[in-house]
Amino acid sequence: MSVGVALSPSLEPVHSSGYRDTRSGLCSDKSIVIYLTVAGSMIPMWVLESESIASVKLRIQTCKGFVVKKQKLVFGGRELARNDSLVKDYSVTEGKLLHLVLRLSDLLVITVRTACGKEFEFHVDRNRNVGLIDDICKNTDAVIHLVVQKSAKVQAKPLENDVELSVVAANWNETTDEEENRSEEELQVESRKPQIRDFMLAPVFVSPKIKLPSPTDEEPMAVNNPQGLPVSTNGEGLKRGTRVGEGALREAAAYILDHPRSGPRSLSSGEVGFAGVPPTVLARCLHRSFNHPNGYECAPNNVKIGSLQMFMKNYGCCEDMGPQDFPVEEVHKITAFDIRMANADRHAGNILVSREGEERQIVLIPIDHGYCLPENFEDCTFEWLYWPQAHQPYSPDTVDYIKSLDAERDIALLKFYGWDISLECTRTLRVSTMLLKKGVERGLTSFTIGSIMCRETLNKESVIEGIVREARESILPGMSEAVFLETVSQIMDFQLDKLEK
Repeated sequence: MSVGVALSPSLEPVHSSGYRDTRSGLCSDKSIVIYLTVAGSMIPMWVLESESIASVKLRIQTCKGFVVKKQKLVFGGRELARNDSLVKDYSVTEGKLLHLVLRLSDLLVITVRTACGKEFEFHVDRNRNVGLIDDICKNTDAVIHLVVQKSAKVQAKPLENDVELSVVAANWNETTDEEENRSEEELQVESRKPQIRDFMLAPVFVSPKIKLPSPTDEEPMAVNNPQGLPVSTNGEGLKRGTRVGEGALREAAAYILDHPRSGPRSLSSGEVGFAGVPPTVLARCLHRSFNHPNGYECAPNNVKIGSLQMFMKNYGCCEDMGPQDFPVEEVHKITAFDIRMANADRHAGNILVSREGEERQIVLIPIDHGYCLPENFEDCTFEWLYWPQAHQPYSPDTVDYIKSLDAERDIALLKFYGWDISLECTRTLRVSTMLLKKGVERGLTSFTIGSIMCRETLNKESVIEGIVREARESILPGMSEAVFLETVSQIMDFQLDKLEK
């Protein structure tokens, strides 16, 4: 989650230790001043052109108290995501403006008791106000409408199985008895061919846990984004090859393509996918917490489309602990998913840690897939490359699952659910699935396959980028996609055979 934090404007630049500007007596011909903006405040900051992004974030933590793992630095519409890259690698020069976006994941727990004696436990982000405005009891059910201040996410946990919660309504103050009595199953059965864009919650009783949708127009760099980021001028998102406003589609697509071991599921089957992506759909919804520039009073015209994902019980995320205790199979299921989906945003903060069974076995839950299936491989990053489990071979069961994957079937499935996926994104899915399957056939580890997809440095193309470029240069203009993919396959075989030897 991204939030603003109120800061008093700083008049004194934040200096790197050991040097200051020339007016202070210590000079460095490689030092530049940049400006950080957060919540409307601007902070001048001296940095070295040869300084790493990780170093800049650490000094922000030291001087301003914002923990490194909660920071996102954005420059020129691109997140400075590679911590080992240098300031100059991102073309950050004297006087440039960087946006500091902070993620706040600490949750407070509050309990609400309804007039009919029901209890609900809510998990709410710190420093956000939540108010109970409506408590309606009908028979044994309770419907609670919440007012949530801007950017707060609410996750609800009914304490009794016969009570369900509705926090999403298409008409905030206008719901009929008939609508309130409709079950989730009835709404799913309504459409024989549910469209990814047309899931309608008006209101839907979501049980047992939910979180508020992420509207497409409030994504980073979208027109109504609440983080204060500039609006994208060319439609590209924070990650290369992604488009502003398509993050919600990718979130839903990630769930659809996370097939169980038995194969593709129907959305109402409830089967858990191989990687464990939480159930996710697109929803049209209206809520006071959304960012409406003209005010919420304009409702119901302010209905928004966003991804709606089931809240999963967890004990934190992978960035809160070391990877040594993570089961190998749990890590491997995420590595296979990320490689296949060409995930451009897999860091430890978007893998939740849960425990299941009497032995409290660790289960990893991947979330936040708004940057999957990009149009190119430039920004692919996998946190698990640095984990020891990535160096261990895939189990026979995982290899069998990977061999069963079919990119053409997946593309047809996404189109069936309403995503008119672009040629560039389909090419990414075909090539990444091809790489994953060819890699496991040769007994390569997830580390080796993942390293092929990720750049070593910011400006050095990855092996997979080189394969795609070489294939593109080898065919004549106007040749079919099938010819291009066959060329990619031949070049990939050659590269993988070299690695195998």
